[in-house]
Amino acid sequence: MDGQEQFRKQVRTIYRLLVVVFTMVGLITVVGIYMITDPTLSAFKKVETDLEYTIVQKEDEDEDKIENGIHVRTGLIDAEGLMTVVNNCTTCHSSKLVTQNRMDKERWIATIRWMQETQNLWNLGDNEEIIVNYLVKNYPSYKKGRREILTNIEWYDLQE
Repeated sequence: MDGQEQFRKQVRTIYRLLVVVFTMVGLITVVGIYMITDPTLSAFKKVETDLEYTIVQKEDEDEDKIENGIHVRTGLIDAEGLMTVVNNCTTCHSSKLVTQNRMDKERWIATIRWMQETQNLWNLGDNEEIIVNYLVKNYPSYKKGRREILTNIEWYDLQE
């Protein structure tokens, strides 16, 4: 019986050693995964709540800068009524939305009415005429498509 008891002790020792090894591997795996997902260990750092945020603007960067006849911040053409358009139109949407929708006077007015009825656009008052005139002059509707119709084409027969 002495041999069996000694064998059982060895098996228990090996079992305990395996439990310790697998526990260590498990802990190292968990720590490794955490380090991969959060390498800064931010969960263990103190969070400062008294942060002060300031907006830094370059001194030479002017919001109303005009360069080569274009308002730099919005991309709109510099013309009479530009700032009225910028102040009334770009507060709700991008200036790109204005430039891609080229329309005549009636359609611009209809679009403004639609925005007032469905999008809560305020009453533009005297600014409406300034805005519409600016848009019609600088972003009129196009009468032609992407390219002109092909003319004077010399067709040839495909040979087999």
